[in-house]
Amino acid sequence: MTKKRLSFLLMSEAGIGVVLVLLCLVFALYEPNFRKPNNISNIFTQISINTVISVGMTFVILLGGIDLSVGSVLSLCTILAGLVITNGDLGVPLAILLAILASLAGGIACGLFNGWVSERWRIPSFVVTLGMLNIARGSALSISNSRTIFNFPRVFNAVGTESYFGIPLIFLIALAIVLVGHFVLSYTVFGRMIYGIGNNEEAVRLSGHNVKFYKVTAFVICGMAVGLAAILYMLRLNIASPILGVGFELNAIAAVVIGGTSMSGGKGSLIGTLIGAAIMGVLTNGLLLVGLSDFARQIVTGFIIVLAVVLDTYRVKLSHMLE
Repeated sequence: MTKKRLSFLLMSEAGIGVVLVLLCLVFALYEPNFRKPNNISNIFTQISINTVISVGMTFVILLGGIDLSVGSVLSLCTILAGLVITNGDLGVPLAILLAILASLAGGIACGLFNGWVSERWRIPSFVVTLGMLNIARGSALSISNSRTIFNFPRVFNAVGTESYFGIPLIFLIALAIVLVGHFVLSYTVFGRMIYGIGNNEEAVRLSGHNVKFYKVTAFVICGMAVGLAAILYMLRLNIASPILGVGFELNAIAAVVIGGTSMSGGKGSLIGTLIGAAIMGVLTNGLLLVGLSDFARQIVTGFIIVLAVVLDTYRVKLSHMLE
């Protein structure tokens, strides 16, 4: 990577950060309730789930792929965890531990299926994950008998309300996951291979590396991130439901693309993704406070996704010019 291109990428992240700051200033000036401590804490809470899902989505999009199943997989993971954690035959500590493991196992299994099928038969990830969207949703409805699960242990519910210095614990967990993912992408061989495959898959293959392994593993990481997000969702709302997660895939994709990750793969960072998720959260919260309806907010979100993709095409062209 040339110095010019590296500088360009750093400036891109800085530019996204400036957009976030300006957005916060506009809403703070226009709507006094936006800058209240309770609302700021709510924003941190609201962006936590999308941030964790977006971490996994970043790995997939860096390869030039996509995962449309994350919302449905999240609902399936909550159901699996909810059934375990409400099992009266288990002690509370063991039930919580097994519930977390069940959620992670469900997410990893779905991610492994997506990656393996896509690579084994050379099917675009768009098609495979679209199929998984229906498989996971149907499985969640079947396993739960279309019912919502609640009455989790008190100690589990209490964790969801914990905060430190006004910052919710679930956001701190999400931030830790971002930092772990950033370390993997920036300072490990695996991370370099993810970027390499996204930029030039054939070159990585000819250099002797197992491209299929890295691509399948990226989907597994995405599934694992969804499993973690499912636990955070349960901590936040104290429910598990087979109808959760509708539209979560669009929010995650929007956060990743707004954060500067190229849909064509090979370019992006998790710091940018975190900023993108924050922009989505601030925008949603601010529009709600100014009285915009839910339908109008969905329209705005859709336009933002299209705008982010359009800007991505120009960003890619400029990046190639600097190479």
